[in-house]
Amino acid sequence: MSIFVGKRKAMKRILTILIIAMLGAQANAFRVVVENLSTQPRNDHPVVIDIKKFANATTALVTCGSAEVPCQLDDLNQDGSYDELCFLADLGPKERKEYEVDLTGNGGPRLYPARVYTEMVMRNDKVKEKNKQNNYVESITARGDCANSYNLLHHHGVCFESELNGIRIYFDKRQTLDLYGKFNKGLELQATQFYTSDEQKKEGYGDDVLWVGNTFGLGAMRGLDAKTNLPAMIEPVKSRTQRIISYGPLRTIVEVIDKGWQSDSLSEPVDMTIRYTQYAGHRDTDIDVFFSHDRMTNTFSTGIINVKGSTEYSNKKGTRACWGTDYPSTDHEKWKPETVGLAIYIPNQYIVKEFAADNDNYGFAVRHDDKHIHYKVAYCSANESFGFHSAQEWFDWVKVWGEEQPKIRVSIAVEKE
Repeated sequence: MSIFVGKRKAMKRILTILIIAMLGAQANAFRVVVENLSTQPRNDHPVVIDIKKFANATTALVTCGSAEVPCQLDDLNQDGSYDELCFLADLGPKERKEYEVDLTGNGGPRLYPARVYTEMVMRNDKVKEKNKQNNYVESITARGDCANSYNLLHHHGVCFESELNGIRIYFDKRQTLDLYGKFNKGLELQATQFYTSDEQKKEGYGDDVLWVGNTFGLGAMRGLDAKTNLPAMIEPVKSRTQRIISYGPLRTIVEVIDKGWQSDSLSEPVDMTIRYTQYAGHRDTDIDVFFSHDRMTNTFSTGIINVKGSTEYSNKKGTRACWGTDYPSTDHEKWKPETVGLAIYIPNQYIVKEFAADNDNYGFAVRHDDKHIHYKVAYCSANESFGFHSAQEWFDWVKVWGEEQPKIRVSIAVEKE
């Protein structure tokens, strides 16, 4: 769950803890008080602080009492200066903690063990193993007339993971989120690259667990055909980009940028940036969609795939989930059926309509608010030793997950020296 201390009103709607930051007018050290307002415990709860005013900060130290707390600095707009400080808080029900933050301009970011991973890699013709490709890239842009962007990148797009999940985003008009299921908690994608070998499977590594086709998969953003109410693919575009903004160690941030997207579903061409943020210790992923125009005539769509034979949960307020079993590939000889639970949470202010399930999706019509849409997605695999193994268990978790999202209280107090 994201915690942004700043002026981004849309992000304030998803906070579940109270942050009071005592900021000196010119000082680079300040105190952050974090209070869990919920009766539910909070583990690895993100605290994200806007630090643009500290333009020269290059390193940060966060402490709670005498203990150092891992943190990271991120340059979101890639201008060479850090924009945000992030650390993770563990709080019991109604618990309150105080953190000291010290920002300096000496040296680089402090190093902490990686709890997330992300990569983009192109195929190396000299490397035959599918899980040992090493042509790493940080950004790739395909022109709109690119014949086959889907096959430009190994594993067909950028991938990222926490200890609990693993996701890749297809680099084509679908921009679908495809899923990696784990047996055990840990980081695996650097080793398997979404193509787990037979030897790795014997060692307990996970693998692809979802067939997505042309569906939403897990929460892909699409247009909406006004005549049919069917999702519209992200085409044509002038260019399509995937890039990595942050590698961790506490959160990965990747972006998909569609320039000059024009469609019968749009009133005029638009640029769209979709930002995916994956926090350590989380099976849910934050999705923020930014548009170049603040024109409310455009309606978009998102949702989750209607997994074969799945059962559905919906609270009719933006939280929706399913549990079902299907083959993750059309090759039924080499793959076994996989059981997954999928979920999406969309704040009410973005929802135009919740559609009845069809053969492909459990879908929503959505509209942006001030050029922005924020929502979350989550999933589990029944293979997990640490997760859920029935629809009821999954839906019970989803209910709490959805109910906790709207609990918002943010207060910022500034003290001048």
